[in-house]
This record gives sequence, C-alpha cells and structure tokens, in this order.
Amino acid sequence: MSPRNRRSSERFAETVLDGPLLEVSDLKTHFRTDRGLVKAVNGVSLTLERGRTLGVVGESGSGKTVLSRSIMGLLPKHNVVRSGSVRFEGREIGAGDPRTMRPLWGTEMAMVFQDPMTSLNPVMRIGNQITESLRYHLEVAKDFANETAIALLRSVGIPEPERRMREYPHQLSGGMRQRVTIAIALACGPKLLFADEPTTALDVTVQAQILDLLQAQQRERFMAMILVTHDLGVVAGRADDIAVMYAGEVVEKAPTRTLFTEMRHPYTEALLKSIPKLGDPSHTRLEAIGGRPPDLVDPPPGCKFAPRCPYAQNRCAMEVPVLTESGSSGHAFACFYPVGVGAAPVAGA
Repeated sequence: MSPRNRRSSERFAETVLDGPLLEVSDLKTHFRTDRGLVKAVNGVSLTLERGRTLGVVGESGSGKTVLSRSIMGLLPKHNVVRSGSVRFEGREIGAGDPRTMRPLWGTEMAMVFQDPMTSLNPVMRIGNQITESLRYHLEVAKDFANETAIALLRSVGIPEPERRMREYPHQLSGGMRQRVTIAIALACGPKLLFADEPTTALDVTVQAQILDLLQAQQRERFMAMILVTHDLGVVAGRADDIAVMYAGEVVEKAPTRTLFTEMRHPYTEALLKSIPKLGDPSHTRLEAIGGRPPDLVDPPPGCKFAPRCPYAQNRCAMEVPVLTESGSSGHAFACFYPVGVGAAPVAGA
C-alpha cells in the first residue's frame, strides 16, 4: 500500500465502523447570485447504512444533484455557502475541503454522472481513463491496472473489452459509455456510490439494463448506493428507502414499501400520478403537476408546495410544516393535511 493510502486508511481505522456509513444532518448549500442567495439544499438530514440503497426523488431543480455533490465535496470554490454535518464512517467531512476529500474520492465514494459523453474525456482512450484512477489511488503496476480494467469492463457487460480499451468515447453507444463510467466509478472499490440520473438520454430498454447493472454491482460488492432520479418508478424495486425532495428540502422519507402503501405528502402523490401507466389506453393524456416550482431566491411563505397542492388550506400559506415521524417506523413527512388522512392537521401541529 502506498504511503498516501496508508495514511488515509489509518485515519479511517480510528473511526467507529459499527454505525451508519453516511450521516447527513441539517445540510445546507446556498449559492450567491446577483439576485440573492439561492437555497438549493436547505436543511437536509439523511442516514444510510452499509449495503443499502437510498433513492432520492424529485423534479428537476429540487436539489437532488446539489445534495449529492455537496456530500462528495464537488462544489464550485466560490460563491457557495455551505453548513451542516456530513459524517462518513463516523468521521466528519462536512466542510468538503479538497484536501480532506481527495483520499475518499474513488476509494471510499464515487459517482456515476448524468451524461457520460461529458463526464468522459473525449481525447483519451477508454482503457487509460479506467487505469488512471487505479494507478493514482492504488499505485499498482501498469500491467495489473490494465488487467483490472479489462475485468471491470467485462463485469459491466461490455463485449470484447480488450478492443474497447483502445477506443475513444465517441466510438461507443450511449449505453456503452454509461457502462464505462460505471466501471470507472467501481474501479477502486468504493463503499458508497452516487448514481446521479444514470439513465438520462438513454432509450427505455438500455435504461433498464443500466439500472439492473447498478443494482447487481451494488449487491455483489455490498456497496451503499444513493440513486438520484425524478422517476418514482425507477426506485420502486431498486431502493430500500426513498427520500422525496422539493425546493431543496426533504418533504417525505420512508422505507420503499411504506412510501408506496402509506404515501402521505401531496407532492409524492403527484409524482406517482405523473408516471405513465402500462394499463392505460393508447393516447391517454399524461397527468402533469400544475404550476411551477418555487423561486429558491424568494420562496413563498409557508409550505413551498402549497401553491401547487390540491389539499392546501389557509394554514399552509402561512406556516411551514416540519418533517415529522408518523406511526410507521422510519416514515416522516412535512404536511399539515396529508394524503389519506383528511383535513386533520398532523405534521408540525
């Protein structure tokens, strides 16, 4: 083991390994702009155990990607205001300082980005892009790195991996490029994998293949995974727990089965209704969520979803509901008049 990685391992050996892998507490990420402070992530708290998958769901602009990048420390250097606690294996990494995070990238946590064409280097051969992280983090010999890269490409379902090692990203299909980014992310055996909208711009058949591949690799390696998506249908059979985000905040979180059987937040219900149903007749009109997401520089008072909510009442426009545990274990939601409960106020009352 190299001196650099030995020091990193020694630091992490001092942590408590029997607790949660990841603990996020009151995380806030705000961006300074000419118009004011954009509250992209505003007080998010999450816990992720080893080997489990957390689905983070919400519309575009809800803060899902910023949350993932905040945890990994992949934020711009300037005009960012960040606070809160992020603990990985018991160790505080909340500041997101590159010197603290660099030993963790690749070896402890990694990310599969939305668009493989922009996340891959267009002028670098596929093989070199995989072996680069292996040789930097693990300091292995070139031949061993090449053999490992070929095995990784084979494990993610790429045929003729020896030939693909010599090719460039533009020579591969979209699905093949995404498989390459997964191989790169898995190269150094991370304990936590972020999959940020990993099926964007892929056709439906390839989307299913990529999601099945991620699930298989997660189980085989006993990794924890955070699967970021706008589609509740994607996480239905692939996540152990789901957190629903709206306007930079978690509005509902629960074990997957509980969320679908005891759905409480109107926004979660609206997301589910917007999914096309296989049983619907041809040309059935899709259900859209009315209105627009709030301006994160100047959000409305009270519940941020109230202007779009069919259940909203006067109280919703004046008071902010608090994310509160319900009777079911691990189920929490932020709503005064939740789905299926009627007009009786419960959360934050």
